[in-house]
Amino acid sequence: MKIALKEAIIAFQKNEVPIGAAITYEDVIIAKAHNLTETFNNITAHAEILAINLASNYLKNKYMKKCTLYVTIEPCIMCAGALFWSQIGRVVCGALNNPKRGFLYYGIKLHPKTKFLSGIMKNKCRDLIKKFFSFKREFKKKIK
Repeated sequence: MKIALKEAIIAFQKNEVPIGAAITYEDVIIAKAHNLTETFNNITAHAEILAINLASNYLKNKYMKKCTLYVTIEPCIMCAGALFWSQIGRVVCGALNNPKRGFLYYGIKLHPKTKFLSGIMKNKCRDLIKKFFSFKREFKKKIK
């Protein structure tokens, strides 16, 4: 989770929503990414999607049954869908997402064999995203 949090901080510094992800295979980090939706002008450039792509390329396989995704915030429904199809073995999430943003709110299920755990470093993960949106609100006030 520490690597995912470092990725989220990089996103913050790039004025991206600070979400970071890392994927491990046999306890080795094979992919890490952060949100790049603003940089790429692409709404699908979420940290989880980018990390899945990197890990798939590394493994030369679209399925990640023996992998773990560490992500700072609960995945959205788009990312949960990608995680479902990747058949990832485990998802470890920092903080749960805001209502109506995370996949759990909508009752979306991950793959039946995927284990899900949340609350790892949740305060640091949650505080970073709160700080980001607080800065955004303050900036908007100043430019009015």
